[in-house]
Amino acid sequence: MSKSRLHELSELGQSVWIDFLSRELLRSGKLARMMDEDAVVGITSNPTIFQKAISQGDAYDEQIRACLEETDDAKEIFWALASKDVSDACDLLRSVWDAGKGQDGYVSIEVDPNLAGDTEATIAQARHLHESIDKPNLHVKIPATRAGLPAIEEMIASGRNINVTLTFSLQRYGEVVEAYLRGLERLVDSGDDPSKVASVASFFVSRVDTETDRRLDELGGHDELKGKLAIANAKLAYQRYKELFSGERWEKLAAKGATKQRCLWASTSTKNPDYRDVMYVEELIGPETVDTMPEETIEAFQDHGQVALTLEQGVEEAKRVFEDLAAAGIDYDDVVRVLEEEGVQKFADSFAELLDGIRAKRGELAAA
Repeated sequence: MSKSRLHELSELGQSVWIDFLSRELLRSGKLARMMDEDAVVGITSNPTIFQKAISQGDAYDEQIRACLEETDDAKEIFWALASKDVSDACDLLRSVWDAGKGQDGYVSIEVDPNLAGDTEATIAQARHLHESIDKPNLHVKIPATRAGLPAIEEMIASGRNINVTLTFSLQRYGEVVEAYLRGLERLVDSGDDPSKVASVASFFVSRVDTETDRRLDELGGHDELKGKLAIANAKLAYQRYKELFSGERWEKLAAKGATKQRCLWASTSTKNPDYRDVMYVEELIGPETVDTMPEETIEAFQDHGQVALTLEQGVEEAKRVFEDLAAAGIDYDDVVRVLEEEGVQKFADSFAELLDGIRAKRGELAAA
């Protein structure tokens, strides 16, 4: 069998993860096939993804019935359902984790988005998820909010794998890396082994263009700047990654066995139908990175994606995009602030909808 486009992409040093998880994906064998045919070596999930999975079909009914014998609390039932899927997915991907010495093979589960402003509650839930699922290839997702940063540091210092989610701004990205480095330094100072800890920083892509393009439409007359900021933002984040994971501070940690916190490109499906449907994948291909894609983007890239090292092309042009947008009246700092707030709220809304769905299903099963 000839190599697929995504196998070629992975050979350039970028790991392919899928941004979806459901019981049907696991039970049908489709995920196992995608690992083989589409070079998938990791999984990300969030409240929106679980809301979609649990609302469709009856794959979760049996476990919900079993849960109802213990509790009728919708949130407890959800964590039981999600933990089961994530645990099973970790088992499926364990061979990838073993073969790659812990670089890939991770499955992510996100803390309750309603805790995004509460550091201590986030730490408590992240610790609970790690202890209850108890898999070495588990990533717990913590949002890159102001309150999330110390939680990220604390969990890394505790030797736990963390996927930092909802990263939008270059400044916040630097703060995320600083939290990771401080956590590693504390871990080393405690005498523990940093080689056992893995982390990714999930940098959201397409949403940046969605918000910026909306503002450009309001301003009028700047169509040439549309669809530019998201890719420019990510390319400059990668340049910052290379700077932060070099030099004396990093080399000291690396000598102890620490691994770099890779950039993970999230929100890579194209929201604007006028844009090429794989542009957020094609323009951000580079080594030591991860791209997590929804199933439709994986299929599209396998069909017509172009594979080339693009992540470090056009860096100067990316800087000019920021300058041109500022000249046009786009306030970058406000764009990323709004995106972070909206990102947390969207996940919180999905979480609430998910719990409503479980309550409805609970009622149906109880009546039956």
